[in-house]
Amino acid sequence: MKNITFISLNYAPEDTAIGLYSTQWVDFLRESGYNVTVITAFPYYPKWEISKEYKQKKTFLKEELNGTTVLRYKQYVPKKPTFLKRIIHLSDFTIGSIFNLFKIKECDLVISVVPFTTSVFLGYIQKKRFKAKLWTHIQDFEFDAALQTGVGKSKNIIFSILFKLEKWLFSKSDLVSTISYSMLNRLSEKTKTEQYFLPNWIDDATINPSTSKTHQYLQSKKTKILYSGNIGDKQDWLTFIQFCKDLNEERYEIVIVGDGSKKEWVCGNIKPFHNVNYYPPVPFEELSDLLCSADVHILFQKPEVIDTVMPSKVLGMMASGKPSIVIGNSKSEVKSIFDASGAGLYFSEYSLALVEALENLTIDKVHLQKQGEEARRYVIENFSKQKILSNMLKQLKEI
Repeated sequence: MKNITFISLNYAPEDTAIGLYSTQWVDFLRESGYNVTVITAFPYYPKWEISKEYKQKKTFLKEELNGTTVLRYKQYVPKKPTFLKRIIHLSDFTIGSIFNLFKIKECDLVISVVPFTTSVFLGYIQKKRFKAKLWTHIQDFEFDAALQTGVGKSKNIIFSILFKLEKWLFSKSDLVSTISYSMLNRLSEKTKTEQYFLPNWIDDATINPSTSKTHQYLQSKKTKILYSGNIGDKQDWLTFIQFCKDLNEERYEIVIVGDGSKKEWVCGNIKPFHNVNYYPPVPFEELSDLLCSADVHILFQKPEVIDTVMPSKVLGMMASGKPSIVIGNSKSEVKSIFDASGAGLYFSEYSLALVEALENLTIDKVHLQKQGEEARRYVIENFSKQKILSNMLKQLKEI
């Protein structure tokens, strides 16, 4: 079994979130001797705009990236992604990608990455064409997330249909994997198909405090607090603004780095704060410098978001050797990891107790450093790229 069709909405040159993991997964498969063809979209994330290098290219594009054949379809991308526009976005990519599927002449295994859930439909077509095996990998339960973050208004008839479609598609897979144990529990409610734990990973040589230098965004002599990642619906930005109000402006510098559907709202609401600054995403080669230049990382998830996602950014935060302060659901996977690793402070809701805890943490420089070191040690032991992908390869050979 040497020919693999890999279906993922996000892929290189996208170098954050799902695009990064899909690309590294494919690179590992190719280096392990497999012939991989990627079905993907035109790069658009996290800006929700097709990147300028690709805007003038034709609707269907074939290219070679690092020895891998990549077949792209130029999908509709909404500037402001409402729930309805996301459905159109999803549908357009799915329909267009069917044409690219039929350009592939050999396939032994299909790997479909969710989101989009309809990537599984594309994988099922390929499975039937070649009598291949179908591996579905879930980075995010997109329909659950839409409900929990308020992108979808309520569990109406549309969602009932979507959940039935999701269940049917998962049942057509030969193996379904996902990235956290809480998501595996949720998955068991959706399908009886064989399941596999495939967490996101960290390349500890890439994110390395011993080789990093101070990033230009974080030159302040104040205590530097960093949020780096998608500026979207899963984060609790109202709480973030309250946090900015409650923080000592003379002592702390807050830096936001990223892009996403809520960027304009966030940038508008941080204007009154002289110690809060926004910067666009950095190139991947600068990520280690950025993350390791912070004193403390923050991540404020909406507390109602549970089981739908294990934020991959947490792994980078931990690998930086700096502690983190996180708000999230008390039953989330991230809390379990924080309890086990001592990676920082975890709160199920916001209050002034969080600000007080931050002040106590940053006063004690020795303890601050120790917590960061413990976070890095834990993430390397449990989520190293080589370990996770080597185990993945064993599972692939079994299927």
